[in-house]
Amino acid sequence: MEQLLAEFASRTGLSAATLAAAGAAAAVLLLYFGLAGSLAGKSPAAARLSSLHEARRRQRRDMNLLKAPAGQAGGLMKAFVPADQRERSELENKLAQAGFSQAGALRKFTLIRVLLGLVLPGLLLLVIAAGRTPGLLPPNPVTGFAAGWTSLQVFQALSGLVGAGYFGPVYVLNARAAARRRRIEDAFPNALDLMRISVDSGLGFDAAMTRVGNELAEVSPDLAFELLSVQRQIQAGRQREDALLDMAQRTGVETARSFANVALQSMQFGTSMASALATYSEDLRGQREMRAQEMANKLPVKMSAVLASLMLPALIAITIGPVVIRYIRMLGS
Repeated sequence: MEQLLAEFASRTGLSAATLAAAGAAAAVLLLYFGLAGSLAGKSPAAARLSSLHEARRRQRRDMNLLKAPAGQAGGLMKAFVPADQRERSELENKLAQAGFSQAGALRKFTLIRVLLGLVLPGLLLLVIAAGRTPGLLPPNPVTGFAAGWTSLQVFQALSGLVGAGYFGPVYVLNARAAARRRRIEDAFPNALDLMRISVDSGLGFDAAMTRVGNELAEVSPDLAFELLSVQRQIQAGRQREDALLDMAQRTGVETARSFANVALQSMQFGTSMASALATYSEDLRGQREMRAQEMANKLPVKMSAVLASLMLPALIAITIGPVVIRYIRMLGS
């Protein structure tokens, strides 16, 4: 490197100190432009491209909400997707309650179940085959343990993996749907209060739902998604009654069904929407407080078994321990 610098200096007639100063100046300039570029805001072109991407993403999301009803599955999926319309509708409702309301959710969920039901047993068979094939893999406890299984043990393990892979996603789906219903139910009283304030301030019912949905996007994204979905469906031309009742069915929350009935009855009979929302919000808060008290009252019963299992051995040791020690000493003497 020094030889190259010396040759370059001799050709250009510049000294080594001049070259070092020029290199240091170039490094300082690169550092300055790098820091300026990192600290500066986005360029107008980048901002426009980002806004276009956000608009297209929002458009795809809106189109996803207005999906066509799922038809009968064809091909190989027809053997796994429920043929009964009622069973298929129940599974689609369960997926929607868990937050998977996009088009094709039923087929994707069925495909995941089938793949897990086949992949897990296939991996076990590969491990057993690798363990029973000498020289294929280095000795390890996993393949060695699986290679020693009998045919009955292999059949039992395969059956368990098939059941876990095929029915395990259903358990996860039910747990996710229950958690989402609980989050929506807990956030409903606050949403009704915000909606009542919006209606009192002069906004219409649809504008109030849109405003509350946008306000709850960070705090309660599940409820915000449902409220905004209703408004997008209404803007697309769907009847308000159908959109509200569909939200109640899609969420599986009885609070949402009662809210839809309260809102529709208030519009039908011309009563004050603000007073109806305030009354229903107070009722929901009372129900939530009663549920909390019920859970608190169940705690002593649930803790009794744990306390008994932890305290009984200690009590038995304290009560019988001295007698046993005295008996052992008597035998020793």
